[in-house]
Amino acid sequence: MLNNLQNPLALVGRILLALIFITAGFGKITGFDGTVGYIASKGVPMASLAALLAIVVELGGGLAVAVGFMTRWAALALAVFSLLAGFIFHAYWAVPADQVMNTQIHFWKNVSIAGGFLVLAAFGAGAISIDAKRGR
Repeated sequence: MLNNLQNPLALVGRILLALIFITAGFGKITGFDGTVGYIASKGVPMASLAALLAIVVELGGGLAVAVGFMTRWAALALAVFSLLAGFIFHAYWAVPADQVMNTQIHFWKNVSIAGGFLVLAAFGAGAISIDAKRGR
């Protein structure tokens, strides 16, 4: 029975994985100065450039995954991005005790999302995708 649902489930799964990145990318555009300040507060050099790169990866990669365009590459980029963001912005081992639980949840959320993207990179977008229409 689940074999009949494989492609619709892949489509819904791609969209659900992508939504957090699409909304975050738009949020970074509309709150660019705040994003740059937050990135700089974590010690990331060239915070403005890092914010621009984050927008490109989140919004571009998120949209690509959602529609199934160059899905394997976009998923791989978002997996790496999620892991880097987890280690840089959700380092629960380096926060005050009252912040550990919340920060730890965000860290492991990023790790889990990266795992989902690695599965997507390994198996592709499914038949309901631009990639399938292009024979990829």
